[in-house]
Amino acid sequence: MLLKAALTSFRRGASLSAEPVSTSLHVSLKHLAAYNAVCGFGLRDALPLTYPHVLGFPLQMKLMTGSGFPFPLPGLVHIANRITQSRPLTLDEPLEITVSARDLREHPQGTQVDVVTSVSGVWEGVSTYLRRTGGSSGPGEELERPVGSAVWRVPGDIGRRYGAVSGDRNPIHLYPLSAKLFGFKRAIAHGMWTKARCLAALEGRLPEAVTVDVRFKKPLLIPGRVEFSAHENGTGWEFAVWGKGPHLLGSAA
Repeated sequence: MLLKAALTSFRRGASLSAEPVSTSLHVSLKHLAAYNAVCGFGLRDALPLTYPHVLGFPLQMKLMTGSGFPFPLPGLVHIANRITQSRPLTLDEPLEITVSARDLREHPQGTQVDVVTSVSGVWEGVSTYLRRTGGSSGPGEELERPVGSAVWRVPGDIGRRYGAVSGDRNPIHLYPLSAKLFGFKRAIAHGMWTKARCLAALEGRLPEAVTVDVRFKKPLLIPGRVEFSAHENGTGWEFAVWGKGPHLLGSAA
C-alpha cells in the first residue's frame, strides 16, 4: 500500500488543507495476536499503547496521499511520535478513528507537519514528519549514552514482519537492495516497531493514563545489535535504544 501510494503521490504546495478522514471498526483478535508477537507484547484485553497507530495507518495513508496534504510521501522522515491515552482501549469495544493533519511549520532542515490519529476520544497519536529542503541540523545535542539494561538482537526480517502486520511496506524496511535504492546500507527497522518494542519491555509498569513521547534519531540498520535502557526519573520513565549512537529517545509519564 505504501509503495503504491508513494509512486502515485506527486504534487504538493506549501499549504495544508487536508480534510480529516474517519472510520469505525472492531479489533481482530487474530491481527492483534500477530502484532503482539512481532512487537513483544503479551495478549490481554487492553490494547497495547502503539496498536491504535496501526489501526489508523490506512487512514493516515489516505490523508497523506490526498490533494490537501502538502508533501509527497517519498522523502518524508518520521522524526517523532507522541501517544496520549486517558484509559486503555479494550479488545471488545467498537473504535471510532479519525486522522487529521495540523501545524505545518518550519524546521531547521525544512518543513514539518503533524499527522494526528484520534481513537474514541481516549487515545491520540501525533506523528511528526519532516520534509527536508536543505539547511543545517546544527551542532546537535550532547547526549550521554545511558547504561543499557538489555541487549536486543534485531533480526533482518523484522521490517517485513512488522510491515505485514502494520501495512507499512515502505521499501526501506523490507530488503537490503530496496533500501539501498533510497540511500541506506541495509534495510532499517520501522520507528514505530522500535517504540512498540520499548513499551513491550515496560509492559505492566506504566500507568493506564499516560503520555509516551519519543524522538527517532539514527536509523536502526537490520540485522543489528542494540542496547535498551530504561529508568524511573521521579515522574515517570525515560528510555532509549542505542547502537553506535542513539536510535530512539523516549519518556513516559
